[in-house]
Amino acid sequence: MRFAQAFALSLLAMASAGCAAAPVSQAIAQVSAAATAPVDTRVVFPASVQQGSLVFGKVPANATVRYGTRVLRPTNYGTVVFGVGRDEAGPVSVDILTADGRTQVASVDVTPRDWPVENVRGVPPKTVAPPPDIAARIEREQAQVTATRARDDDRVDFAQAFIWPLQGRISGRFGNQRVYNGVPKSPHSGMDIAAPNGTPVLAPAAGVVTFAAPNLYLTGGTLLLDHGHGVSSNFLHLSRIDVKVGDRVQQGQVIGAVGATGRATGPHLHWGMNWFEVRVDPLLVLERTQ
Repeated sequence: MRFAQAFALSLLAMASAGCAAAPVSQAIAQVSAAATAPVDTRVVFPASVQQGSLVFGKVPANATVRYGTRVLRPTNYGTVVFGVGRDEAGPVSVDILTADGRTQVASVDVTPRDWPVENVRGVPPKTVAPPPDIAARIEREQAQVTATRARDDDRVDFAQAFIWPLQGRISGRFGNQRVYNGVPKSPHSGMDIAAPNGTPVLAPAAGVVTFAAPNLYLTGGTLLLDHGHGVSSNFLHLSRIDVKVGDRVQQGQVIGAVGATGRATGPHLHWGMNWFEVRVDPLLVLERTQ
């Protein structure tokens, strides 16, 4: 309001100095209308989401928003985002405090999903039951990747309509229980897309490269792309990485190539997505905009 008043006064001064009256009066009217326009105070969240969803909500742009222990930062147009994990039972609650002191709680139901068991044979034995020195290496490497996901940039690349990083058969789905060579392991953390070795991998949305390593023990060629507000993509088993840490990439840009590096039985792309430490299903992110 103070800016609008000051701008209007400056326009009046211009008019006094001999500027054209009609354009000045029109500009004053436009400023006054903008200053008196109603503020959008809507709070809109989906009634329910599936396990593994990236959840988008709408709040007043200057509201304070909390989900669990995290404060969600609204974008300039009032969008907030958070992730619901694979095993979240729900319902989940979002607390909103508006600038004028009003409070509101948004409740979102969580729909359970079936998680089939996937038996994966032919995996290199040392990647299933690694010796102590290799286990220590794996722990160090995974800690580096986990630390990168703590980034919280004020960018809105996550709000784009995501695209497929390549076309191919889905050979592994998010959340399915993995059994490697008969040994039960953690649920699958992303989506596998089978494709020939060397197939270009595209950025599904714009972002900044925050991690790039050609030879991690389990995940081989590994690349992380941060989309802002805690949302990130990871691309594993790459045969080639075409970008470096700090690069700003655009949606559709080639960032690497399909491979079979690390713990893999054949060439494919593992595409995973996170909201900070919460893993979400890339397929649900794609379906959101279809």
